[in-house]
Amino acid sequence: MTLQAVIFDMDGVLVDSEGFWAKAELDVFSSYGVEVTEELAAQTKYMTTKEVTEFWYERFPWENLDVVSVEQKVISKVIEYIQSEDCTMSGVQEFIKNLKTKNYKIGLATNAPLQVADAVLEKLQIRNLFDTVHSSEFELYGKPHPAVYLTSAKDLGISPEYCIAIEDSRSGLRAAKDAGMKTIVFTNNDHNIKFDIADYTLSNFQEVSLAVLE
Repeated sequence: MTLQAVIFDMDGVLVDSEGFWAKAELDVFSSYGVEVTEELAAQTKYMTTKEVTEFWYERFPWENLDVVSVEQKVISKVIEYIQSEDCTMSGVQEFIKNLKTKNYKIGLATNAPLQVADAVLEKLQIRNLFDTVHSSEFELYGKPHPAVYLTSAKDLGISPEYCIAIEDSRSGLRAAKDAGMKTIVFTNNDHNIKFDIADYTLSNFQEVSLAVLE
């Protein structure tokens, strides 16, 4: 297999931002009278923002469901945290720059809205390194459905079998696998994370050699 493209997930891979989503959910949905419990919040971890809003509304209906404006409040909070907190995954910019020098195509495939992806790429100052940036908000289904990966490969003009996806969750790995891609699970040095579904494991971006891809 000649690898031609590397497609990154965003939350938990480019930035350590998953805690931001939990905080934003708690702030916004609590203000609508939702009882945000850890147990229920765990079920929303890998949903799209639209799915999360509908999830809480079904359980704690508030007056005048306006998914778009409630969702936007969550998104704005997350962007606020990304802009103000130190959340960049160590070494990730250099890793991507190295991939570019080797002429790999670079993609981003995320369940998060494009607004958040734009904020992340601006914060990391790596927007120019990406050949495509795609969000599940433009698909009928988010991950674990493969749509966001299939569209990303199409946008790159590269068949999925020549793409490898870097993910940190089972749901994301499943999406990339079902799209026909090879997968790397990024653990951020957490040795308890093990996914037999992944083809390779990447602990961090500082110590990795590009030979792992080749």
